[in-house]
Amino acid sequence: MPTATATVGGGCFWCTEAAVEELSGVVDVTSGYAGGDTDDPSYREVCSGTTGHAEVVQVEYDTDELAYEDVLEVFFTVHDPTTVDREGPDVGSQYRSIVLYHDDDQRERVAAFVDELEAEGAFDDPVVTEIEPLDVFYRAEDKHQNYFEKNPNAAYCTVNVAPKVSKVREQFAEKVEQ
Repeated sequence: MPTATATVGGGCFWCTEAAVEELSGVVDVTSGYAGGDTDDPSYREVCSGTTGHAEVVQVEYDTDELAYEDVLEVFFTVHDPTTVDREGPDVGSQYRSIVLYHDDDQRERVAAFVDELEAEGAFDDPVVTEIEPLDVFYRAEDKHQNYFEKNPNAAYCTVNVAPKVSKVREQFAEKVEQ
């Protein structure tokens, strides 16, 4: 099975992780931190907003089942890429919209994807998603992995994560794991 990895951040990683895990062809999703300048940061440090890192997920997917653009489509659907340093109730640079590309091909493909969103007027405001090279990805602590799966009735999950998962199931039914 040929695989590839995409790294994206659009608010709390619990939301993004749960949303993309719905897709058939996703092999693994890992929550973590990237885009900052602190080595091996903790959740508490990232939440302080002082590390420069964003909460992100790394999505490993089967390229025979999903294209990079499929991952991007879900990512741009389940968060608001037009707000700076904010997604829903989460505010701070750690919640910024960011795509961290792994190579020049991904850089070109995400830039073209954003250009297409802008050209078709997909959003009322301009897309502010950062597009940066991935330097280092730091895996988040174990308690943050598969958070929604482990805590579906937690208040944050019922209010913020569950609606995004439902949106993926409805809008991408043909790509959702059965």
